Amino acid sequence: MDISNRNLLSICFSSCLILILHASPEFSPLYGIQPQDVKYYKSEIIKCKDGLKSFSKDRLNDGFCDCVDGTDEPGTSACPDGRFYCRNEGSESQLLYSSRVNDHLCDCCDGSDEYDGGISCPNACLNDADVAQTEKSTTTAVWDDINTQKNDRVSLEDMVHKLKELKMVFFLEVAFMMIAFRLFYRHVRSRRRWYR
Repeated sequence: MDISNRNLLSICFSSCLILILHASPEFSPLYGIQPQDVKYYKSEIIKCKDGLKSFSKDRLNDGFCDCVDGTDEPGTSACPDGRFYCRNEGSESQLLYSSRVNDHLCDCCDGSDEYDGGISCPNACLNDADVAQTEKSTTTAVWDDINTQKNDRVSLEDMVHKLKELKMVFFLEVAFMMIAFRLFYRHVRSRRRWYR
């Protein structure tokens, strides 16, 4: 092998290495942390949430469980009681048990729980959002249907109630007419007796 081939091989190898390093996802020490907890992790010395220990910022997400409650490992599976926050942009965020991080199963719809490169998870958050929207539309349609049926039933019940009232009024009017007719008949009959 002459020098030009070695240089070419060296350049190819360096280029591939740069591409691989550039393509691998960046791992932030704040990975897996809920947005409302980011301020909690900003200081150089961080207390475990259970208050028993504290640790330096460089031990955050280092793969070793320093806090019993998992405060120091939100982005790794080192602590059994830890929680990993999936941002799931385009869908609903969620909390996972940290044991599901880098387990080669895509638990977050954005694939953020599988950052070690062992598996490539497609971002399915928008699909999940579409499914959620479809489910919401279907649920809304079903509830609208139920409300319509309920309103129809209420209208039918109102109509039946009004018919019963009308029936009662009709019978009262008939009874009143019969009484009035009977009184009129008696009156006419008694007049006839007087005039005879």
